[in-house]
Amino acid sequence: MDSIANMLIVMKNGSMAEKESVLLPYSKIKHAIALCLKKEGYVNDISKKVKKDQPVLEIKLVYVDRKPKITEVERISKQSKRVYFGLKDIHTVRNGSGLLVLSTPKGILSGKEARKEQVGGEALFRLW
Repeated sequence: MDSIANMLIVMKNGSMAEKESVLLPYSKIKHAIALCLKKEGYVNDISKKVKKDQPVLEIKLVYVDRKPKITEVERISKQSKRVYFGLKDIHTVRNGSGLLVLSTPKGILSGKEARKEQVGGEALFRLW
């Protein structure tokens, strides 16, 4: 099972159901992705908690005028096919209203940050 795709779908479904927050099994990569999404304004708060002796990641979702900020997600790089973007391949998503997230040598970065740092990497997903 693809844990990043599962994380994205849980966040999207939670947003559409107007949930205040969602709980996910904890992993370092999910935490790094959540921090990137927080920096870009797609989630409010992130916290690591323990439920039934298992670490979980609680992500508080963002709404703008009672509409969810995350309405659609698209996984780019999958376990069966890895997709890498060079610096020239990194473009805006939905004319700047979306977000591209990459796994780079400098960590998990948004497309905007990756262009600023002048690094490419594995394109994880787009969301808007």
